Amino acid sequence: MSIFTEAQAKAILDKVIKLSKADECVASLEGSVAGNIRYALNSVSTSGIVSNCELSVQVAFGKKVGTATINEFDDAALARVVKRAEDLAKLAPDNPEFIPAIGKQAYTATPTFAEATAGITPEYRAQVAADSINPSKAGKLVAAGFFSDAVRFSAVANSKGNFGYQKSTNVDFTCTVRTDDARGSGWVARNVSDVSQFNAKSDIQTAIGKAKASSDAKALEPGKYTVILEPAASAGLISFMMQGFDARSADEGRSFLTKKGGGNRLGEKVFDDKVTLFADPAYPGAAVLPWDNDGLKRERQPIITNGKVDSLQYSRYWAQLKKAKALGQPGNLIMVGGTKSTMDLVKGTKKGILVTRTWYIRSVDPQTVLLTGLTRDGTFYIENGEIKYPIKNFRWNESPVIMLNNVDELGKPERVGDDESPFVMLIPPMKIREFTFTSLSDAV
Repeated sequence: MSIFTEAQAKAILDKVIKLSKADECVASLEGSVAGNIRYALNSVSTSGIVSNCELSVQVAFGKKVGTATINEFDDAALARVVKRAEDLAKLAPDNPEFIPAIGKQAYTATPTFAEATAGITPEYRAQVAADSINPSKAGKLVAAGFFSDAVRFSAVANSKGNFGYQKSTNVDFTCTVRTDDARGSGWVARNVSDVSQFNAKSDIQTAIGKAKASSDAKALEPGKYTVILEPAASAGLISFMMQGFDARSADEGRSFLTKKGGGNRLGEKVFDDKVTLFADPAYPGAAVLPWDNDGLKRERQPIITNGKVDSLQYSRYWAQLKKAKALGQPGNLIMVGGTKSTMDLVKGTKKGILVTRTWYIRSVDPQTVLLTGLTRDGTFYIENGEIKYPIKNFRWNESPVIMLNNVDELGKPERVGDDESPFVMLIPPMKIREFTFTSLSDAV
């Protein structure tokens, strides 16, 4: 069994805490049942269900810390994992940045669980694949995609009386559709907690439409262009930028939020007035667990308001050193936008480029957050409010800090999930001026 009830999880964690002879003990228990189906060349290749549960125990003697994990839960196994953690702690050197375990937290449950997702069956996954493959075949196109769903529970406890338990669900879907001559490519992705908000039959039409429309792409000279970035195209850049909001990095001179002469730029206007970004663990449609990896309670937190930097992320050690308040690290990012769709933004653009997706994003300069990457799976030239023709993909070099100073208009935010990002994100489509494309790419 991988999904424990709150009573079952608490019983295990209480035993662990009681078994420990260390100065303090922190334990976490997590389990999941995850299903998936993968298809390529219009055929299902793999499918399966993975069930797992793991207990992590961290103890401290003074500033000496040891951690051990196990996936057995009988009394003898619990005693072994506690002893292993304590043995490791006794051998460890003092951690100069050690901070004692948090006190008891008052968690407020957040809406992270949907029964519909927990009830997904193998037949449902097979239907998702069929709903992607059949229309692709009918249009003489080739589909390759991955659908995964998971139900999880997370529980945390420590020897200072803290305890939390919550269940969550998640669905990820991504599909690339290409023309049979591989000259056109379209892509779609969806990330939701509640599978009732997902419809493969309608979503696949986005990828199919872009695949058909992106054949016979024309070459456009690299340079600076007005762009319409779909939410998935800008999410990776924003996720990279958030690394610079770490207070320690800023204070130590390693961030774009480092202030010349020392200190950080908290409270300064760094972005366009249209940019407002915040975190809220209970936000509808993007809810996350009410605690972070340290068990610290998450709260609604303004990050950028009308272009001004409202908060930085303090680790508990750095907060103590700087006499600041340590808040729970955000699990989501919500960017305020407008009401327009991506195509509404296109209609209001005289000349520009529509970017479906950015890919293979890498850092060039952390202090300016200069990034490089490629466009992919549908890039189009816009003229007089219409998509005129497909264009070859570009390599781009851009900083999200500069990008968010060149905002012309924001559309309606959409949920974006990214395996490489630590956040659930609600990001609007963006109309950005002077986005920098540096060279052409042969990839479709």
